[in-house]
Amino acid sequence: MLRWLSGDDRRKKEPEVFDNVAAGLMKIYKQKLLPLEETYRFHDFHSPKLDDPDFDAKPMILLIGQYSTGKTTFIRYLLEQDFPGIRIGPEPTTDRFIAVMHGDQDGVIPGNAAVVDPAKQFRPLTKFGNAFLNRFQCSLMDNSVLDSITIVDTPGILSGEKQRVDRGYDFPGVLEWFAERVDRIILLFDAHKLDISDEFHRAIDAIKGYDDKIRIVLNKADGIDHQQLMRVYGALMWSLGKVLNTPEVARVYIGSFWDRPLQHDMNRKLFELEEKDLFADLQSLPRNAALRKLNDLIKRARLAKVHAYIISALKKEMPSMFGKDAKKKELIKQLGDIYGTIEREHGISRGDFPDIKRMQEQLQQQDFMKFHQIRPKLVETVDQMLATDIARLMEMIPLEDQNSENEKSNVEGGAFEAYNESPFGFGRGEGADAGKGDHEWIVGQEKYKHDETFTKLNPVNGKITGAAAKSEMVKSKLPNSVLGKIWKLADVDRDGMLDTDEWALANHLIQIKMDGHDLPNELPEHLVPPSKRNGFAD
Repeated sequence: MLRWLSGDDRRKKEPEVFDNVAAGLMKIYKQKLLPLEETYRFHDFHSPKLDDPDFDAKPMILLIGQYSTGKTTFIRYLLEQDFPGIRIGPEPTTDRFIAVMHGDQDGVIPGNAAVVDPAKQFRPLTKFGNAFLNRFQCSLMDNSVLDSITIVDTPGILSGEKQRVDRGYDFPGVLEWFAERVDRIILLFDAHKLDISDEFHRAIDAIKGYDDKIRIVLNKADGIDHQQLMRVYGALMWSLGKVLNTPEVARVYIGSFWDRPLQHDMNRKLFELEEKDLFADLQSLPRNAALRKLNDLIKRARLAKVHAYIISALKKEMPSMFGKDAKKKELIKQLGDIYGTIEREHGISRGDFPDIKRMQEQLQQQDFMKFHQIRPKLVETVDQMLATDIARLMEMIPLEDQNSENEKSNVEGGAFEAYNESPFGFGRGEGADAGKGDHEWIVGQEKYKHDETFTKLNPVNGKITGAAAKSEMVKSKLPNSVLGKIWKLADVDRDGMLDTDEWALANHLIQIKMDGHDLPNELPEHLVPPSKRNGFAD
């Protein structure tokens, strides 16, 4: 069922409420909405039947962007480690859809095996055929971030001559399938590459019906100065306005989501605030998952109801004997008029109707004689579901207190952790292993280099505060999430301050990262200051 972190205070007060909402949605869908969908062939036109995993699944985040915009690196930044099957490069390297999920053991499940797993929600993807399934996989890993969310990486969208190559499967169709089911869609743009290719345009068209889920990230923004950034931001907004065709200004998060030192440090404060806002949005997903699933079911029910009226109207106009083919062509051509009639007769908003051009294309392949006349009882059941059952489930969902400063985040670990446990607000490499096995504390050999700086930071009772340490540590130009992890490792006694040994350790870890090595997830014993080792062992 819906999984919520044990740290959520509301989960302690009402331990079964979120599971009950998911179970309730599953029940009313099967009993009240599914019969209408099956009668009027909704699944052939719009979306496959929903199965139990669609209601049980963790929140999903879908990443979309042109190649080399940093999608895969973004995932690695969140998880703070590589995932099975990761490939990163300047040219198109991710050639498949990768669902990065939690698992007890690291490994890769190929697409054909993943879609037959009843515990996963990917079974409907079989309709896209082997050409797609050979380009789909689930990457499993034991990572605390994945306890709460699933992240879906996508192939880099092509540009230039490359985009003329046929992928062999319905790429926009796959994106639309995921868009319907995910909780967030992140569109990534490279600050150095803002052009929107034809394939990218088609990809954005495929997700247009899910505007409320879309978030836009201008990535690799540290590679330009603040004057250039202002121009790039304006150019991106202009391009998006032409593609999205919405009067509202899209929210764009600006930053560089990787663990490398920032090239232009003057925008650090901006990147900090933007990253904090984006992470807060992603951390809220598990908390709002039940509400999102309920909202999606309401949208699906309204569309299914309109679809039933359209199908029954077409059936009603078909002749019983002769001229069926000619009448079918005429009705498809006049579909706009049929929409208008249904809108007036049933008081349905035009915004609830499916796209007319797409509906006309799909109707070409259908046998109108197999359509059914309207069955009022089925429609009434759906109306009752929307009026009564949905309202009852809404009452079960506790409203989020947006102003609570003490509310615990629902996604923990990885890059999110810097916000919770360090003054920065917000794998294990060979560098951390250096000196392992030596009796002498390796950091002590270089401690004298940092003692003078420590004194200048005005220690009180032999310790410096987080604010004082931060003022010096940011000079490394490392991202805040990385510095936050360094702080957590260096503050060995967890008192929120650093003594002279811990300060030397923090600088040693900074140098490890600057040298291109990974930080350890936990501080190796050989790096623990001798004065802290007894307490550390305990």
